[in-house]
Amino acid sequence: MGYQFELIGFPIKHSISPWIHEQFFTRSKLQGTYIKNEIELNDSFSGKIIEMKAKQIDGFNITVPYKQRIISYLDEVDIIAEKMGAVNTVVNQNGTWKGYNTDGKGYLRSLESKFSAFGHDKSIHILILGAGGAARGIYCALTEEGYMHIDIANRTMTSAEDIAKLANDKTSTQILSLEEAEQLINHYDLIIQTTSVGMKPNIDQSIISLASLNKPIIVSDIVYQPLKTNFLQQAENAGAQIHYGHSMLLYQAQLAFEIWTGQRVSTENLDHELQLILEGR
Repeated sequence: MGYQFELIGFPIKHSISPWIHEQFFTRSKLQGTYIKNEIELNDSFSGKIIEMKAKQIDGFNITVPYKQRIISYLDEVDIIAEKMGAVNTVVNQNGTWKGYNTDGKGYLRSLESKFSAFGHDKSIHILILGAGGAARGIYCALTEEGYMHIDIANRTMTSAEDIAKLANDKTSTQILSLEEAEQLINHYDLIIQTTSVGMKPNIDQSIISLASLNKPIIVSDIVYQPLKTNFLQQAENAGAQIHYGHSMLLYQAQLAFEIWTGQRVSTENLDHELQLILEGR
């Protein structure tokens, strides 16, 4: 019968995750299924979870709006997911459900896959734009990896300050307004846009202007619809190296599959294939 994996969330009808995991099954030569289990907001969440436990599935992913809500149904939570206050991957270990969060570490893997030099210098200056769940996950992953200079810019300063509390002794973090970040962009080696600004249908929007950027840094955007956001187009025009958002989706899925099966599957060419699918080609 093979492995049984699911994705829960709402809405998830257009999720590309089943396609990604089908590729992982093929490449790993493992047998299994990965299906979407949409839980609408007016459904009984606890009832749906009871049904999943009865099926004894091997693992599942969780997306919005249930990444926090699932925690109270778990037997154990990984320390990183606990710090983040959100779980996106659950594995069934002999009837015990353990929760993880692969977003931040998956994001770092996606950067390392494109920029081979990334990760060698922990003293680079990093700017995170936004202070939501994605920013929190990426900040946690960066601090765990020992990066020493990670600033956060957001409209609401208190949200950014809350994330900065997760810093360890090695990490220094300055909280900025978006206006301040825009003025200081040439101070950074890596800028990561973590909000939904610029996502379809609002493709002309950008969280800050990169018009004054004048050095060849890495600029990343986690939005992948459209693939090349206004923010990334500005960065490319300024001579920066750009990093697309769909890579994070691929590599956080790779890490989830690894947690479930113990196998790290090659993602060779999948980044490009996923890009073509998202572009409708």
